[in-house]
Amino acid sequence: MAAEPALTHIHPAGVQTGKVTEVVMSGKFEPWPCRVWADVAGIEFVPGKEAGKYAVTVGAGVVPGPHLIRVYNDDGVSLPVALAVDAREQTAEVEPNDDIRKPQVLGGSGAVCNGRLDKNGDVDLYRGSLRAGRVLTARVEATVLAAGCDVMLRVTDAAGVTVAFNHDHVSMDPMVVWRVERDGDYVIQVSGHRYPASTELSFAGGADGIYRLHVSDGPVVRHVWPLGVARVEKPRVKVEGWNLEVGEMEIDPVRPPCPVLWSGIPEVEEAVEKVVLAVPSAVSGRLAVRGEEDRYPFEVTKGEVRVLTVTGPAHDSLIDPLLRILGPDGKELVSGDDNGVSREPVVTWTAPEAGTYFAAVSDLTKQGGADYYYRLEMNVPVPTASAVAAGHAVRVEAGKSGEVKTTVTLGGGYAKRLQVVVKGLPEGVSAAVVDVPEKGGEVVVAIKAEAGAGRYAGPIQVVLREVEGGMERAVRFPLNSVAENNGVPQGFPQLLVNETEQLWLNVVPAAVPAPAAEAPKAP
Repeated sequence: MAAEPALTHIHPAGVQTGKVTEVVMSGKFEPWPCRVWADVAGIEFVPGKEAGKYAVTVGAGVVPGPHLIRVYNDDGVSLPVALAVDAREQTAEVEPNDDIRKPQVLGGSGAVCNGRLDKNGDVDLYRGSLRAGRVLTARVEATVLAAGCDVMLRVTDAAGVTVAFNHDHVSMDPMVVWRVERDGDYVIQVSGHRYPASTELSFAGGADGIYRLHVSDGPVVRHVWPLGVARVEKPRVKVEGWNLEVGEMEIDPVRPPCPVLWSGIPEVEEAVEKVVLAVPSAVSGRLAVRGEEDRYPFEVTKGEVRVLTVTGPAHDSLIDPLLRILGPDGKELVSGDDNGVSREPVVTWTAPEAGTYFAAVSDLTKQGGADYYYRLEMNVPVPTASAVAAGHAVRVEAGKSGEVKTTVTLGGGYAKRLQVVVKGLPEGVSAAVVDVPEKGGEVVVAIKAEAGAGRYAGPIQVVLREVEGGMERAVRFPLNSVAENNGVPQGFPQLLVNETEQLWLNVVPAAVPAPAAEAPKAP
């Protein structure tokens, strides 16, 4: 029996469409070579002579963005790891680049550099020429790649004098926004401490010290305005960001210039009109000054239920939102801060009496300014059904069964009958359809392989299916976690890809019993 492969990181973490890129994977790959699966067609891996080394070819038709990669063999499969596919030219870090007198040169605006802090004490330096009056934006993706370093960004002039610094931006990953004061050469320094933190405070590095550095002194769209956009063919929206020559643009839904929340409800702007919240609706607003609180009135009758949600960090805002429901007299009735997964609150509230109430949005630490914007949505409870899998893969011996454990969660008064169904099984393998309890909960599905079933290694899908109507919802496996199952206390709350609906099945031959030991012969 072969060892189950393991994959933890891919370096470089980004590859370019239409190109061939040599990558090194971290993990366990015995026996070599292992096969590689990608979540879309058009990404191909050719193994090299050394374990963990592959040549990756990305077809020109592959949609840019993060794609999940697995390493597998006949007996097992690794957890999925995200690989960033980018249409822009990718720059590879070249060592040594830790001497300020000889930093690596980044060419052109809009550079994307895939690097790695190779060892403890490593610091990577990059040089570029900047013009006075332009705004430099430099950001790093590291913790979203499950990197083992908490990265910092520092910008210095050619003499080594610091002009800008950032450790954490919206997340633990840093971003520097700095208006250039004079023409000249500047150096961007990437370094990091060990993550999870240790008692030793020093620069850290290793095979897990991967990062992606995005640098630009050209146009960068930070977000659209309002923050929710109606899904039409090519909507024209207002945009905010840096070095922009226009305040609005037409955006491509397939390749938007920034993450976009596609909305199916009315979206309004705080500054355009006096907002009275309706059901459903959303308002985009900004806490313009420190300590500000925005209040929005809404009408309810006794016993009506409202679900209010505030998002901000999801749109690259620095706000740590606090949501309060105030009575007609202005007194607080209920409040919400974190929702258990992120800093963005969700409050479900029942009106005690009919009247005019207020949804109040502020920053938890009483901050404010241009970077403190948010989207407040009000809705009624909507029936929901979702399910998560306890594991990402199942292994079944021929003639035996394996189990897929799922937890089904029902909300908003969901009352339809559901079943858990396994799809995409190979010949000789079957799974019973299992009814979901009326109130949800754990559902275990047995996957059975016939005695003559052949080897199989590939993706399967588990779905929640409505008995009447047949609507399906994919059962997902979370790749980020608030537990310790990914090796980091409290997990990585945000990854490039947070979950997958493509689970995995390995079917293997039945184990051959060991021969019985011969009885000792009589003397």
